[in-house]
Amino acid sequence: MIKPLADRLRPTNLDEVAGQEHLVGKGGILRRLTDNGRIPNMIFFGPPGTGKTTVAKIIATICGMQLFMLNATTASTADVKEILSNTENIFSENGTLLYLDEIQSFNKKQQQSLLEFMEDGRITLIASTTENPYYYVYNALLSRSSVFEFKSVTPKDCIPTLRRALALLNSDFNTAKTADEELLYGVAAACGGDVRMAIGVIENAFYICDEVITDEAVRSLIPSVVGHFDRNGDMHYNFLSCLQKSIRGSDPDAAVFYLAKILASGDLLSACRRLMVIASEDIGCAYPMAAAITYACCESAKAVGLPEAAIPLANAACILATSPKSNSSYMAYHLASEDISKGLGNDIPEHLKSPDFKGYLYPHDYPNSYVEQAYLPKDLIGRRYYSFGNNKTEQAAKAYYDMIRKNAGENS
Repeated sequence: MIKPLADRLRPTNLDEVAGQEHLVGKGGILRRLTDNGRIPNMIFFGPPGTGKTTVAKIIATICGMQLFMLNATTASTADVKEILSNTENIFSENGTLLYLDEIQSFNKKQQQSLLEFMEDGRITLIASTTENPYYYVYNALLSRSSVFEFKSVTPKDCIPTLRRALALLNSDFNTAKTADEELLYGVAAACGGDVRMAIGVIENAFYICDEVITDEAVRSLIPSVVGHFDRNGDMHYNFLSCLQKSIRGSDPDAAVFYLAKILASGDLLSACRRLMVIASEDIGCAYPMAAAITYACCESAKAVGLPEAAIPLANAACILATSPKSNSSYMAYHLASEDISKGLGNDIPEHLKSPDFKGYLYPHDYPNSYVEQAYLPKDLIGRRYYSFGNNKTEQAAKAYYDMIRKNAGENS
């Protein structure tokens, strides 16, 4: 049986991995862990085709561990238990590594079944997912694992692998077909950092071209939902940024256009995430219901899926673009974060400390449910992070804010 080309090109050591310098490059965290023989339970997350499975296999080989692999989309709890029950009978001096792909497909109970074996050391787990693990992985499992993000492979980092693919195909068929650097760059860019997909495009183009891999061939092989082929690598990866800037600039026409471009690529989740961020970052306190409305629209979109998902998302984009704008809460948070990064604010007031709360004044016992007392740490008393935005909602809140403080001063 002939192995797929992508599998034949799979790296056998960390030096051959495309991209992921922050993890497996010189000084990368996974390389340092492996070099020191320290392999914790891990969760790999990132887009498909970025090397998660490959790196797991390499780690098992380097560390001499017995490797078992399961895909959570097809595996059951019984499959996991069968592997785990055999760990006591398997001779592996350096331990057993279970690689569980697409862990987000396991429910909470199935994920819980792994905990006992992780804790007593019978297995080391490497789980992978294309989704945010902090949303899809059970907290108890997450707290026992180190999380590593795999990033989309840049076109530049992908090109050496595509050259190896072309060389291997030429060797298989005793040919000398060529592809220039710009074309390879364009293929890598159009595949959005998915090395496996890019290899597939080159392989299929190899079969339909004669001496030279052509632009026309690769254009016909790259689905429009992935991206467009640009020979010079000038890809439109900024649509999400354009969407946010258009909404921030109160331009509903541009907002809907960029939303449509994003959804045309099939990227529903990124559109939802960005719209939810915009609702709080750019509209915020000027229209507090924007966050709730946007969340509801995004949940509706995810429930119905594409193409109908475009309807609630277009609704959210237009509402956000035509809403009053304020970044006051966003800026307040960043100002507070700056003080924290300086090491300030560690000595919180005694009357806020549990369990006694000595001296704490209960606001609801006072007129307007307000009484003056210190809440910030001692070294930050008087610091102002939040400034009311110049919009109707925040100015109304400011009027109330000023009134209760004025009344409290008059009654003291």
